[in-house]
Amino acid sequence: MIFFDLFRHDPEFLKLNSGEVLFHKGDVGDSMFVLIEGTAEITIDGLSFEHLEHGSFVGEMAVIDGSPRYATVTAQSNCKFVVVDKKRFHFLIDETPGFAIEVMKVMSSRLKKADQRVIDSLRSPSSIS
Repeated sequence: MIFFDLFRHDPEFLKLNSGEVLFHKGDVGDSMFVLIEGTAEITIDGLSFEHLEHGSFVGEMAVIDGSPRYATVTAQSNCKFVVVDKKRFHFLIDETPGFAIEVMKVMSSRLKKADQRVIDSLRSPSSIS
């Protein structure tokens, strides 16, 4: 995966112990994070949204549009994250087109999963009035 190759030798990273929170929904976000070791979980309002493993990234929406964090990310095991601030993010977009494509692919996948959750909830018998 391109993300892992770009960041696996990064000398600076953020360590989290299992159970620690990387960020909470509503936090100000000016960086994205690439998980280089461990596992983590994205939750929105207490509901599990995605399981993250090495090479995954999170926090890109806040870097792109400056919005508050849309989800909470919690380490499920001891983790190491590379921090990608806005300046580095824009540099990578400009200098590494594959980086931009990978960000768009992951965002597209997450959007499709969210759409499917909405469709599934509308189809479930408990949602019929």
